[in-house]
Amino acid sequence: MKTSVSSYSFSSYSDKTGATQKDLIKKAKEMGFDSIEFIDLSPENGLSQKEYAEVLREESEKVGLPIANYTIGADFLNCDDFNKEVERLCAQADIAKILGAKGMRHDATVGYKSEEKSYKSFNEALPVLADGCRQVTEYAKTLGIATMVENHGFFCQESSRVERLVGAVGDPNFGWLVDVGNFLCGDDNPASAVGRAAAFAKYVHVKDFHIKSGSEFDPGDGFFTTRGGTYLRGAILGHGNVPVFQCLKTLKRSGYDGYVSVEFEGMEDNIPALEICLENLKKMLNSL
Repeated sequence: MKTSVSSYSFSSYSDKTGATQKDLIKKAKEMGFDSIEFIDLSPENGLSQKEYAEVLREESEKVGLPIANYTIGADFLNCDDFNKEVERLCAQADIAKILGAKGMRHDATVGYKSEEKSYKSFNEALPVLADGCRQVTEYAKTLGIATMVENHGFFCQESSRVERLVGAVGDPNFGWLVDVGNFLCGDDNPASAVGRAAAFAKYVHVKDFHIKSGSEFDPGDGFFTTRGGTYLRGAILGHGNVPVFQCLKTLKRSGYDGYVSVEFEGMEDNIPALEICLENLKKMLNSL
C-alpha cells in the first residue's frame, strides 16, 4: 500500500497561509506522501475547472506526486433534476481524467431533506441511488476511471447500507471508498465494518476520532454527535480510538494494495499533525 493525503486535511493551513491546491501538491511531496487526493477544485485566476485541472496535473507531473483520487459531492435524492445530476457527475469524470486520477468518489445522497421527497427509508431510496451510480460508472469506465461511494453522510454511512448499494449497482467498475473512521458516524463498529467493506475497496481513508459516550455531558467545541448521540472529535492518526491498524490488516488480508489516504479533521495545527499522521501511517503499513 502507498500513502496519500486528502487536500481537505490542509484546510486550516490553506486558510492561514493562502496556499492554493497547486501549492498543496508541492507541500505534500515535501512532507513525504506518495500521492495527493483532491476534494473538489478551487480554480485560481479566473480559470475554468478544466483549465485548472490541467494546471494541477502539470504540477503533479513536475513535482513527481500523482493525483490518486478525485472526490466530489453529489445527491441523487435531493437534486432538482436527477438526469442533470447524472450529467454533472459524468462531466466531473472528465475532470478526473484530466487530473490523471484513476478514481473518482462521489456521494450518493445525504438523505432526505424535504417533505416533497420522502426517502426516509433506505429501501425506498436504494433503486434511485443505484440507478444514478450505475449510469455514472458506465460513462466513467470509458475513460478508465473507477467510481466509488464513501461511507459518508449519515444516510449511507454504515457498512450494511453501502454494501447493498454496491451490490445493487452490480458493476465491477464501481466500488467503495472505505473510510475506516466514518463508520462511527453511523454507530457502526469500524473493525467489523471494514471486514464487510474490504472486498469492494477502491480507495481508503484513514481517519481517527476521540470518542466519548453520549450519556455524558456535551464536551463542547470540536465534538459532534453520531446518529445515535455518541460524541466524536477528529484526532491525529494513532492518537484516537479508531482501530486503524486492525482495519488495515483486514484490508491487506483481502488483497487491497492501493492508496491509503490520511484525512485529518482534528483541532491541532495541520502541518505538525499531518507529520505525525504520516509517521504513524508508515509504521502501521510497514508492520502489516
